[in-house]
Amino acid sequence: AGAETVKRAVELDVASRFQESLVCYQEGIDLLLQVVKATKDEAKKRRYRQKISEWFNMEIMSGPLLKKRLTFFSDGKYHQQIRIEENATGFGYEKLFHDYLNEIVSEVWVEDPYIRHVHQASRYWLYNFLRFCEMLVKGPCKVKTIHLLTSYDEGSGRSQQMSGLEEIRQSLSNYGVTLNIDFSSSIHDREIRFNNGWMIKIGRGLDYFKKPQGRFSIGYCDFDLRPCHETTVDVFHTKHTKKM
Repeated sequence: AGAETVKRAVELDVASRFQESLVCYQEGIDLLLQVVKATKDEAKKRRYRQKISEWFNMEIMSGPLLKKRLTFFSDGKYHQQIRIEENATGFGYEKLFHDYLNEIVSEVWVEDPYIRHVHQASRYWLYNFLRFCEMLVKGPCKVKTIHLLTSYDEGSGRSQQMSGLEEIRQSLSNYGVTLNIDFSSSIHDREIRFNNGWMIKIGRGLDYFKKPQGRFSIGYCDFDLRPCHETTVDVFHTKHTKKM
């Protein structure tokens, strides 16, 4: 399994699909090292380590893509910045997060202070979070747990916020997904993390879409057709994802 995963990483690398290839490289090498760790025969361990090292150097750290790969993953960390222009379209959640979701994603952390009442400040924060959850349920990832950290709505909106989040929680449970909700009065950062190591920071959080012109206007249902507010998306990759 480890060898096949790394071979898949090489194929993705050749295709310049660097985000996906990085995850496959790490998962493949981890699987191979688990075999070494489980082997009790010291002679076999040494042979396995040598073979992994030789193969790693031959397949991954050589060839014409090395310079481009090292530029992409400078200092062993990946960072990409995506600029969403004012009124731009084509940035629905599926397209924005597609490169960072794969079969090994089972746990997601969402930190956003404005997952609140649906009509608060003419925003659709709860609906945006629901759409994000729908994307996770559809796959290709196999998400089992979603952690949400947000802030309480103010005034009379709090009861509707709690009711909406509870309805999302119950609905997710029908798909075998657990939603854990925590609140903080001092939260300001907006970020989304997946347990395959990807971290996405969006300047406006999940609320980067403009209000639709009407319930029957193009873009009301399909977020790819919805005009966006100007914002910046920063994508990072780390070996392990920190839990809240």
